[in-house]
Amino acid sequence: MGIEIAIDGPSGSGKSTIAKTLAAKLGFAHIDTGAMYRAVALHATGSGKNLDDEAAVMATMESINIDIAYTSTGQRIFLAGDDVTEAVRTAEIGVGASIVAAYGMVRQKLVDLQRKISKSRNVVMDGRDIGTVVLPDALVKIFLTASLEKRAERRCNELSAMGLAYDFDDILKQIEKRDFDDTNRASSPLKCAPDAVVVDTSNMSIQEAVKVIIKIIEEKGILNV
Repeated sequence: MGIEIAIDGPSGSGKSTIAKTLAAKLGFAHIDTGAMYRAVALHATGSGKNLDDEAAVMATMESINIDIAYTSTGQRIFLAGDDVTEAVRTAEIGVGASIVAAYGMVRQKLVDLQRKISKSRNVVMDGRDIGTVVLPDALVKIFLTASLEKRAERRCNELSAMGLAYDFDDILKQIEKRDFDDTNRASSPLKCAPDAVVVDTSNMSIQEAVKVIIKIIEEKGILNV
């Protein structure tokens, strides 16, 4: 069993970028679980399914083939052998990921995969239920947060960097809806684990947030970075 570091938080809190940077700093594998749910949404929509039809989405889970590879540029996610790392990052797929993540069978399939990956290596895993469900015994649990406006701004910057069009007000509304959906779903809702340390990244750079988390890790006596 490797060392497990769980990072949770709402959309736009910076968890994926922070987790990726932290993992590189520690020499750990980074597991972006959100990308897995996005892959499910992409697979279902590509199969012509209505994401609001739970039974239809569940049926696609029998044929889905998700794989993860680690390269010098970080985690790459594959669907049936095709690299969909960039394809899953659109705003529409992000909304779809929130829908499919509420379905119990989807979550169980991906949680099993996430736990299997973590057993064989030291990992930094980020998502919305890592510290509460996926890795409840993680040695370090971090819950990242940030203001709604700052999170929308970050998402717009990410889309701009990818050359994708966006509307700030639409992105703001999408994040508000995702917050509501993620915190109110019946299966593994987004919430802060009782033993997690809350870190507000609203006024932090990625490197500043990573330094704060490294200090938390060192104070726990797990690693001397």
